Amino acid sequence: MKTVPISLARRVRETPFEKRMLANNPGGLSVYNHMTIPTVFESMEADYAHLCEHVQIWDVACERQVEVNGPDALKLVELCTPRDLSDMSIGQGRYAPLVDEFGGIVNDPIILKLAQDRYWVSIADSDVLLWMKGLAAGLKLDVSLFEPDVSPLAVQGPKADDLMAEIVGEQVRAIRFFWFIETTISGAPVVIARSGWSGQGGFELYLQDSRFGSTLWDTVFDAGRKFNIRAGCPNLIERLESGLLSYGNDMTLNENPFECGLDAFFKLGKDAEYLCRDALERIARDGPAKRLVKLKIHSEGPIAMRSTLDVVCGDETVGTVTSQAYSQKHGSVLSLAYIDSTVLATDPTVDVIGEHGTRLSATICSPSWG
Repeated sequence: MKTVPISLARRVRETPFEKRMLANNPGGLSVYNHMTIPTVFESMEADYAHLCEHVQIWDVACERQVEVNGPDALKLVELCTPRDLSDMSIGQGRYAPLVDEFGGIVNDPIILKLAQDRYWVSIADSDVLLWMKGLAAGLKLDVSLFEPDVSPLAVQGPKADDLMAEIVGEQVRAIRFFWFIETTISGAPVVIARSGWSGQGGFELYLQDSRFGSTLWDTVFDAGRKFNIRAGCPNLIERLESGLLSYGNDMTLNENPFECGLDAFFKLGKDAEYLCRDALERIARDGPAKRLVKLKIHSEGPIAMRSTLDVVCGDETVGTVTSQAYSQKHGSVLSLAYIDSTVLATDPTVDVIGEHGTRLSATICSPSWG
């Protein structure tokens, strides 16, 4: 597939770490939440191998925050998700799908509770701030909504704990998954959360003053030299092996939480009001029309894909591949795909239509790659 350069302009916002990220010669860039994000450095395969063995620093400032504060802050965030947030503690984050009144997924953020009436909604790639502003205005809620000057820098990989202990002390090892602490690093105010878009473990450093972007990057990078640190980015091979979903790829406003398995992160019927209550109760009763599955495609190498690939059963198209990459570890292409629920009920044999109409056999592997 032909690659084309990305044109940077004012509407593609600069991240606080962008100069340092670009100095490490990324092999590709994309746009995410109106900001740059690197997509590869040496190669997807080399980046993957390094991530699984060492530690990487990622410019993920594009993971923007929606700050919600005021007397009705909890009421608003509860309204946006079927997940119960009422028992969250200050210093805790919680993965919570945002769902509209029709059951469509608006985003799948981590929601962080910073104070009794103050939350950050740490979003994937969609304009959540505008949606939440509309809800707050329409319901006349007593709440302030804005994008704060907060930009995450991720530290990911099996040596992430050792590196962060060098920088802020041994107490960082005690941070639980999705919990966070507030501190400073080289004068930069940060929230350090145990989170990140990989299965290798690590942290996200939420920088609270963009003027310190280069300072924070340099501090982490210099301390990481002894751990063979490199600039990196979310890696498609690794996230598929780890079973991590991507908003905009594996779920959109056209999907509901039952279809992509996000119902594992909530239980219907929480006490607080939430927009999608009626829609999700109906879907739960009738059953989802399709389901997201792990699909191992039997191919000896990568498959070209711009958007989706068709999944077929016999002569009938029964689904679409949403993400895929060749895994050397598994010796095949790992993919995520939506397949019609009625077809899944028959334990089908399916194929994937690849480049130039090539028909490739595939195995449904949910819940694990097997």
